[in-house]
Amino acid sequence: MSDNIKNMTPKQIVAELDKYIIGQDEAKKSVAIALRNRYRRNKLSDEMREEITPKNILMMGPTGVGKTEIARRLARIMDAPFVKVEATKFTEVGYVGRDVDSMVRDLVEASVRLTKQKRISEKREVAEQQAEERIVEALIPDGETSPDSKKSSNPFDMIMNGGGYTSQKAQYEAKQQEEAKKNSPSRSEIDLAREQVKRDLKEGKLEDTLIEIEVEEAPKTNQLDMQNEGMGIAIGNIFGDMMPKKMKHKKVTVREARKILTEEEANKLIDMDQVVDEALDNAEQNGIIFIDEIDKIASGSSMSSGADVSREGVQRDILPIVEGSVVNTKHGPVKTDHMLFIGAGAFHTAKPSDLIPELQGRFPINVELKNLDKEDFKKILTVPENAVTKQQKALLETEGVEINFTDDAIDEIASMAYLMNEETENIGARRLHTILEVLLEDLSFRLPDPDISEVTIDRAYVQDCFKEKIKQVDVDKYIL
Repeated sequence: MSDNIKNMTPKQIVAELDKYIIGQDEAKKSVAIALRNRYRRNKLSDEMREEITPKNILMMGPTGVGKTEIARRLARIMDAPFVKVEATKFTEVGYVGRDVDSMVRDLVEASVRLTKQKRISEKREVAEQQAEERIVEALIPDGETSPDSKKSSNPFDMIMNGGGYTSQKAQYEAKQQEEAKKNSPSRSEIDLAREQVKRDLKEGKLEDTLIEIEVEEAPKTNQLDMQNEGMGIAIGNIFGDMMPKKMKHKKVTVREARKILTEEEANKLIDMDQVVDEALDNAEQNGIIFIDEIDKIASGSSMSSGADVSREGVQRDILPIVEGSVVNTKHGPVKTDHMLFIGAGAFHTAKPSDLIPELQGRFPINVELKNLDKEDFKKILTVPENAVTKQQKALLETEGVEINFTDDAIDEIASMAYLMNEETENIGARRLHTILEVLLEDLSFRLPDPDISEVTIDRAYVQDCFKEKIKQVDVDKYIL
């Protein structure tokens, strides 16, 4: 369990979600309680803990109202592994699609990545020191390197050398190294030079200096993924551990070298067996699987053949996963009993009652998200920390241009978004992204421009930008 959640009450969780998501208070309340209940469960005895399972949530509402964003932000608050899957990926007529177990395998992979990044960040300070030593070594090579210090990467050469045979090439390289050693600077001179280099590195004087570093070559593997068995067999790794690591030389700047070498050294410092064990436990206890478009696999009561047979079949395949089962992954078996499942769908043509009763019972918390109105759009444009207007302003500031949205411009954009959703397809808050892209298209195309340093976007600017498109919509409306 993340330290972030240990001291957060449901009210505090909702307040955190409010920073990024406008409205949908009931949905936020439900997920906040579900999140807090996980913390409460961890405080119980082992026997009681095993008996308490998560109360899965079913979100209903049109696209673009915040269903996915709520689930994704919830996972970030909890620092939990999260995966989003589309229910329709598992269904077609005749059931041609992905194995439903794959959602759990995807979650495990996400958990491994998350846990690995945590461990790498913990070792970053030590890794940075070791990376700096390698950079110093690359800038001021050790003149005392012996011919035997570098082992052959070819196993056949190792066998031949072990038998006492030395090739002409090896003899020539040994001779060259001996001559270089005679002409190399003394140890004291090398140490002094390295101390100076270390000082220059700390002061940032060598960031753009080109150096040649030696890094491990990424293994090229052919992977057979047996989805039905949950096994991944990397053919290249069967004998990979028996062979020496392949190395390659790269010429990069010191800035790039520091990043590459720090990552490589951090990977050496972590114990992957420990990472995998922790990741599996994290996936089992804190994992969140978001099943989108779950309404698309619901069958109406009046339909009982054709594609609907496939839909019901997918529901019955998903059911054991949600109920609690063991799924085999390449990292080991994983239990799904305590994972949190969040289903979501528009439910325009289907109803939650169209799901099979067994699956309905596994989503006891039903939350209906409301359509967004004009006032919601105005808040979405200005209030969140990552509001779309703030994103656009930040993008254009990179070109040295400051843009300002007046209050009447915000009101006009919100009105247009609401009306377009009402008159055409309702795509929720995504309509705002469409409008802003069109609004700033011409300006973005002209930048950078030394004559443009500040732009004020008001109601007149918005209306002038969309006058042709609005006219076209009105004409079509009256002709048809």
